[in-house]
Amino acid sequence: MTTPTTRADQKLPIQLTPGDRVGIVAGSGKLPINVAERLLAAGHTPFVALIEDEADRDSVLTSCEHEVLALENFADLVPVMRRHKVTHIVLAGGVDRRPNWRAIRPSFTLLRILPKAISALARGDDGLLRVLVRGLEDYGFRVVGAHEVVPDILAPEGLMTRTAPLKSDRRDLDAALEAALAIGRLDIGQGAVSIGGRVIALEGIEGTDCLLARVADMRDHGRLAGKRRGVLVKCSKPGQEKRTDLPTIGPKTIDGAYAAGLAGIGVEAGSSLVLDFGPMIERADELGIFVIGLPAGTHE
Repeated sequence: MTTPTTRADQKLPIQLTPGDRVGIVAGSGKLPINVAERLLAAGHTPFVALIEDEADRDSVLTSCEHEVLALENFADLVPVMRRHKVTHIVLAGGVDRRPNWRAIRPSFTLLRILPKAISALARGDDGLLRVLVRGLEDYGFRVVGAHEVVPDILAPEGLMTRTAPLKSDRRDLDAALEAALAIGRLDIGQGAVSIGGRVIALEGIEGTDCLLARVADMRDHGRLAGKRRGVLVKCSKPGQEKRTDLPTIGPKTIDGAYAAGLAGIGVEAGSSLVLDFGPMIERADELGIFVIGLPAGTHE
């Protein structure tokens, strides 16, 4: 029997009328796949804009009506969505690179949003995403968060695995959470690793997978000699636009934490996404990694 990737039934929390259609802007990772799966299971046929060199083409995404959109042609998103009669847009998945500005084609849509986008870049990724959301809404689309389509991917509060944190792990959870909040306020990243009550690595633009790889490298080179266990904590940035780029973990995060010698993972409940929930928890239980949802409201 196949383990479900989510935890809830097939009813969508957003109300879609017969004339509504959801468009998924699909970047890398499993999030856009989980969103497409839920929409299809609920009887809705999404349109998918696959970001070139990012979205997984060997997945359910390409079984939907779709087009491939180069990152440099992001201004084409509006006419593409209109052509496919999209009313609601979900921005899902990662984008690992910046656009090559020299390859961008001029257009009326681009000229309308470019000054705001350039200004937003100076404020970091969250500022840019806010401009993108507002720009799409100005064109009449309703932008919804992935969790508004698949609410059961939001991390629940409390322990999700058979393995529980030790007393020493609680000290690491507190230290890593404080550090993650600090870099979040600066719009740098969403995660931190603490070992022995000391923060040893922070997430940057490279993302969580690379953060965990760095910690694994520290273990291999003896920089953490004598230091065992440790935790990864991810939380949303204070004041973050919650319809985009919520902190995310999945089976790959479990493997990365195990390779880095960590004892567990903490995520902010209600403001973090857990992808492929069933397989992720199975993998964590298999490896003896704990996963815990930390109380919401940690920004206050």
